[in-house]
Amino acid sequence: MRATFMHQAGDVRVQDAPDPVIEQPTDAVVRVVRSCVCGSDLHPYHSLSAADGPAPMGHEFIGVVEELGSEVSGLHRGDLVVSPFAFADNTCDYCREGLQTSCPKGGFFAAGVGGAQAEAVRVPQAQGTLVKLPKDVDSALLPSLLTLADVYGTGYHAAHQARVRPGDSVTVVGDGAVGLLAVLSARQLGAERIILMGRHKSRTDLGRFFGATDVVAERGEEGIAKVRDLTGGQGTRAVLEAVGHLPAYEMAVGAVRPGGVISRVGVPQYDEAPVGFGSLFGPNVTLTGGPAPVRAYIDQLLPAVLDGTVDPGRVFDRTVSLDRTPEGYRAMDQREALKVLITP
Repeated sequence: MRATFMHQAGDVRVQDAPDPVIEQPTDAVVRVVRSCVCGSDLHPYHSLSAADGPAPMGHEFIGVVEELGSEVSGLHRGDLVVSPFAFADNTCDYCREGLQTSCPKGGFFAAGVGGAQAEAVRVPQAQGTLVKLPKDVDSALLPSLLTLADVYGTGYHAAHQARVRPGDSVTVVGDGAVGLLAVLSARQLGAERIILMGRHKSRTDLGRFFGATDVVAERGEEGIAKVRDLTGGQGTRAVLEAVGHLPAYEMAVGAVRPGGVISRVGVPQYDEAPVGFGSLFGPNVTLTGGPAPVRAYIDQLLPAVLDGTVDPGRVFDRTVSLDRTPEGYRAMDQREALKVLITP
């Protein structure tokens, strides 16, 4: 089959790879119908060493079940499925608590198993991981359904962990796909004021479509001052940080009001961050977030996607074939595309 590998920073190749096979009785093999490039894929695109490559790429996909292990029930060959970016048995104590990313039998696609930017992928713990979709689903819905694999669920996780509630004030840091879908999620949970911190107009316009009431293009101290000016000097009760770089976290600290919550879902690209008296402790600010257990949210978010009530697939603004996946990386890295959809 054809699959995407990153050999080192900036060097993405689509090449021949062994076909995935059933290795454990809890596995499935899925033929990929849609996958995509994630903003988090750009982190290794900037930093992967040649010694750590070639690394399989891709963790978001919709596909058709082709093979099933002997212990998998509830799924059949030919089923159309969406997969969270983390596989899990969905039965352990952590999974029952809605924390599938900590499942002892779980893990992450492209990290120890094959990547999803490929023609097919092996799915460990298939019964607990894969979510069956209607066979007759309109193909126009596939982009929105694909967001359930990661970015929609991750944006929702940010808002959920911040306990966004009706009438709330929220700041979202970052105008990438996750940030924009955090705006959508905050609106769905009833937030009244949503300030989006982003400087790319085409993206912030989409953020307004999803429910942002204000846009702050400024960064750093200037951006913090603008948020505080918009909120009577107080900041917002919830801040959703969807970038993962230290300056974004520092803006979140500056934008949150006393007694508020910072919810981080951008993969941190730093080891140390302010948490002391002057930043979080003194004003009683809560810090939460983490890798989104999107399997916990798919069943809840799916109906509105299927009936068209929400359209999270709007975050895809470019489509490439699998063999052109490296072009997709370049387009996202150069901010020419928000999020790139990959077709077979």
